[in-house]
Amino acid sequence: MLLPRRGEYAVLGVCLPGQAEAGYGVLLRDPASDSVYQRCRRVVPGCEDQELFELLPEDLEAKAREMGGERLLALLEDALSNTLRIADRRLVLVRDFEAALARLYERYVEPVRREPVRVVPFVTHLPLYSLRAAAGRFGEDMEVEPEDWVAAPAGVRPARDLYAVHVAGRSMEPEIPDGAVAVFRSAPAGSRQGKRVLVWRRGASEAGGEFTLKVYESEKRSIEEGWEHARIRLKPLNPDYPVLELDEESDHRVLGELVGVLAIDEE
Repeated sequence: MLLPRRGEYAVLGVCLPGQAEAGYGVLLRDPASDSVYQRCRRVVPGCEDQELFELLPEDLEAKAREMGGERLLALLEDALSNTLRIADRRLVLVRDFEAALARLYERYVEPVRREPVRVVPFVTHLPLYSLRAAAGRFGEDMEVEPEDWVAAPAGVRPARDLYAVHVAGRSMEPEIPDGAVAVFRSAPAGSRQGKRVLVWRRGASEAGGEFTLKVYESEKRSIEEGWEHARIRLKPLNPDYPVLELDEESDHRVLGELVGVLAIDEE
């Protein structure tokens, strides 16, 4: 399974008198090195004190080198409140931090008009479905419908048995953060033991159901016909979440095995 590296980011916003808050910049931290990648506007429309914002990026860069990324973000979270604000940190999956920073800046600060990407189903892109793989618990009963097409993660070759879903919840963090797009292989061969799997539980609708993403563990016992599951456990990676016990296997089905997660710079 190919997984990108974990990062965390915070969006800086500027709120001028009489105006709605607007995106100002993005701080992207690499926890492995405690370094910070940052990009901010040089000009803030409607601001009379442009010099402050022109000097701020250099000041942030100097402070990051001096105190490290974690301390810098903590300082800003404690100090900023009025004109310049900082949003709550969010986890993100990254393969290239510079590319990820550019994509985040485009998303939250200055959108860029892009040429449409040519989509060739199962050759360049995989189907993205509207079900949310509830990574904290079984989610609400919902219909499952195709939503879009997404490029396959690096190292994953598109195929007709691959598909992507949104992950909602924090039980698989830090490996798979809330809001990530995960790619699964349907009906994988071999043992499921210890694998990250998408599990469906029977719901009220024929096409829908309840979904969760967890690590699969099972205990088996011998019977005359061969063997059966004595116990199936779905384990989270985040210790703050409980293990799920499956009582009746007939009410559940493993829909796929995790093969990759899209990084922010691949979306």
